[in-house]
Amino acid sequence: MLLALSPIPLIIHRDYLNFLSLGPGGTPSTFYGYLKITILRLFALPDPYTPATVAEALYPSEGYYQRAHSWFPTRKGPRPTIAGIAPQRQIDQTGCPDMYQLLRTSLINLAARHPDKFRIGQSCFEKKGLALFARNPINNTCRGEIVHVHHSDRSMHMNLHPDDAKIVLQEGWGERHPLARGGWMKQYVPREFLMVYSPRDRVELEVVCRVIEAAGFWVSGERFEITIDSEPLEGASMESCGK
Repeated sequence: MLLALSPIPLIIHRDYLNFLSLGPGGTPSTFYGYLKITILRLFALPDPYTPATVAEALYPSEGYYQRAHSWFPTRKGPRPTIAGIAPQRQIDQTGCPDMYQLLRTSLINLAARHPDKFRIGQSCFEKKGLALFARNPINNTCRGEIVHVHHSDRSMHMNLHPDDAKIVLQEGWGERHPLARGGWMKQYVPREFLMVYSPRDRVELEVVCRVIEAAGFWVSGERFEITIDSEPLEGASMESCGK
């Protein structure tokens, strides 16, 4: 009996090291944080690529791209490998650092251009890193958070109308967060919470920006366009967000 149980501490130790290797995120990088995530795994979505089933009425009633299925492109190649829950990270195909920097600059400039509608701040979900917020959200997210970007793997999390989430999932641009199943799990993340994969080139960055526009529509009710900028506008910075 003891011989049969002897590998268990080694398995737990390796699993704990894998948890730590994902880096800092919304869960403390401690053994207590690891135990919390281990329990939450029991309730994780079995299939992160199947859209959520929605029965209740939504506002807005239709997604941003409800009438644009033919335009939204299919992502090339296989999906990347994703690991973890909190943090959840993209293990491979982690994209281009230049595209990541362009995305950060573009989000900061968007908030600078529309200070009455958006702001940049530290992610409410991740407790670190840069995030875009709606000042007057119409759908409940963590203090109106629309999207946050991960410095380590250049992926991002965002909240999307179920119509738009369905398109993103079908065309291979992202997947549902393991805890985004609604009900009592809303205390961790909303049902509409998705990971969107890191853009590998300028074409993919353009698509990701369109997805963020859809996320902004769901959270704020505002229609807007993200301009991809290489330089910050004068006075547009958010050093306090860190990475």
